[in-house]
Amino acid sequence: MNHTPSPHMAEAAKSGAGLLYGLGLGPDRVRSPDSLTHTPSPTGGTPSSSPPLLLSPGLGESGDWESREELRLRELEEARARAAQMEKTMRWWSDCTANWREKWSKVRSERNRARDEVRQLRQRLDTLTKELMGARRERQELASENETLRQEALRLRADQALPSHAPSAPPSSSTPPSSSSQPLVDSKQDRVGEGPGSPDQEPVRDVDTEKPDRQKELELLESVLKSKAEGPDSWDARSASSLRSALSRQDRSRLLWDDITAMEEDPGKINALQLRLDESQKVLLKEREDKHALSKSIEKLETELNQWKLKYEEQNKTKQEAMKQLNMLKEVHQDELGRMSEDLEDELGARTSMDKKLAELRAEMERLQVENAAEWGRRERLETEKLALERDNKKLRAQTEDLEEQLARKRRQAASALDTDLKTIQTELFERNKELADMRHIHSKVKKQYQDKMAELAHANRRVEQHETEVKKLRLRVEELKKELGQAEDELDEAHNQTRKLQRSLDEQVEQSENLQVQLEHLQSRLRRQKSPGLFGKMRSARFSPENPDGPPSDPDEEEEELQIQIP
Repeated sequence: MNHTPSPHMAEAAKSGAGLLYGLGLGPDRVRSPDSLTHTPSPTGGTPSSSPPLLLSPGLGESGDWESREELRLRELEEARARAAQMEKTMRWWSDCTANWREKWSKVRSERNRARDEVRQLRQRLDTLTKELMGARRERQELASENETLRQEALRLRADQALPSHAPSAPPSSSTPPSSSSQPLVDSKQDRVGEGPGSPDQEPVRDVDTEKPDRQKELELLESVLKSKAEGPDSWDARSASSLRSALSRQDRSRLLWDDITAMEEDPGKINALQLRLDESQKVLLKEREDKHALSKSIEKLETELNQWKLKYEEQNKTKQEAMKQLNMLKEVHQDELGRMSEDLEDELGARTSMDKKLAELRAEMERLQVENAAEWGRRERLETEKLALERDNKKLRAQTEDLEEQLARKRRQAASALDTDLKTIQTELFERNKELADMRHIHSKVKKQYQDKMAELAHANRRVEQHETEVKKLRLRVEELKKELGQAEDELDEAHNQTRKLQRSLDEQVEQSENLQVQLEHLQSRLRRQKSPGLFGKMRSARFSPENPDGPPSDPDEEEEELQIQIP
C-alpha cells in the first residue's frame, strides 16, 4: 500500500479554514501550518489584553452554527466514504492481479509440460526414423544378396543349357566355333564313365536323368527370385542393376566357369543355395513386419503430436482470453481511476505523480523480471540441447562399438569358413569391407556433426555468459531503482508528516474555536442576567461624568467586558 494521506484530512483542513474565516479571522490572521504548530493554545478563560475580535453578526444564531457543523460532518463523512471506496478498489485490483498471476503461472507450467512432452515425442520419432533407416539399409543388403542368388541361379541354368545343346550339334560342328562347350561335355562323359557299366551309354543316361531334376530346381529358384525381385521398390531394382553393370564380361565368364566347376565338384550346391534363399525370405518377412510395426508406431506418434499441438493451441487460446479479460479489467480500473481522479484531483495531485512514478518503476521491474525469466528459459533450453547431443553421441558410440563387434564376429566366421568356400568368403569380405568403409564414412560424418554441435555449444555457452553479464547489469539497475523507490517513499513519508502537522494545527484551531464558543456562551449568559439596558448607561455616565473627576480609575479588563456586552 502507498503511504498517502487520507482524503478526509484535506477535507477537514478545508473545513477548519472555512470555520476560521467565518469567525472573523482573515487571511492575514491565519498563519501557515508550520507557524501554527509553534503557537500556544489559549489557556485562560479571561480575554487577553490584545484588541478584541469583532465577531460577525451571524454567529449569534445557533441555527447557522449547527448547519455549518452538520455541513462539516457531512463533508467529513463523504471524504471517509471516498477513501473507503478507494481502498476497496485498490484491494479489488490487487486481488485481480493476484488471480491473473496464478492463472498465468498455471498456463505457463502447462505450456512447459507440453513442450517437454513434444520434445520427448520428437526424440522418440528421431530414434524410430533412425531404426527405420537401419531396417531399410538391411533390406537393401538382403535385396542385393537375393540378386546375387538370382545371378547364380541364372548361371546354373546356363550351365544346364550348355550341356543340353552340346550333344545335339553335328560332329562337324565340334570344330573351333564350338570349342567352348566341347571340353565341358568331354569332362562330364569322362567323369560319368568312371562308374561300372559300358563307357559309351552311361554318360548319356546320366545326363538325361539329372537334367529334368536340375531344370525343375532352376525353374523353382528363378520363380522365387522373380517373385522376390518384383516386391521391393525401385531403389532395389536400381541397386541390382548397378551391381550387374559393375561386373564386366570377363568376370562373368570367369565366374560362370568357376560356378560350373564348383557345381560339378559339389552336387549339394543347389541345396545350399535353396537354404540361403529360404533364410533370406524369412529375414525379408521379418523386416517387413518390423517396417509395418515401425510405420504403425510412427502414425501413433504423429497422432499424439497432433493432439499435443491441439492442446497447445487450446492453451494459447485460454492465454489470449485471460489477456483479454486482464485488458478489460485494466480498462475498467482505469475508467474508475479516471472518474475518481476527476473528483479528487485537487487533493491527490502529489499522489498521482507519485503513483505514476511507482507504476513506471513497477513496470520496469516486471519487464526486467520477464527478461530474466526468458534468459533462464534460454539457458535451460541450451542445457537440454547439450544433454540431447551427449545422448546422441553415446548412442553413436554404442552403434560403432556394435558394428565393430559385428565386423569382428563376421571376420572370425569368415576365417573359420575359409577352408570350405574360399571364393564366397572373399566376396563376402569384399562386401563387408565396403560396408565398413560406408560405416567409417558415416562415422566421419557423425564426428563432423559432433564437432559442429560442440562448436555451437561453445557459442551458446558464450552467449549464456553474455546473458549472465547482462542479467548482472539488470540486477544493478534494479538495485538502483529500489534505491530511487526508497527515496520516493521517504518523500512520501515527509508529505505524510506535513499532513499530520496540518491535522495537528487544525485540531488546535478547533480547540480555539471551542474556547471562543465558550466565551460567547458566557457573554450571552451575562447579557441575560442584565436587568435593563438603562442601568448600563447610568453606570457608564456615572463613571465617566465630569462631576466625578476623582472617581475610581478605569480597569482595561472591565472596559473590554463592557464593550463586549454591547454586542446584540
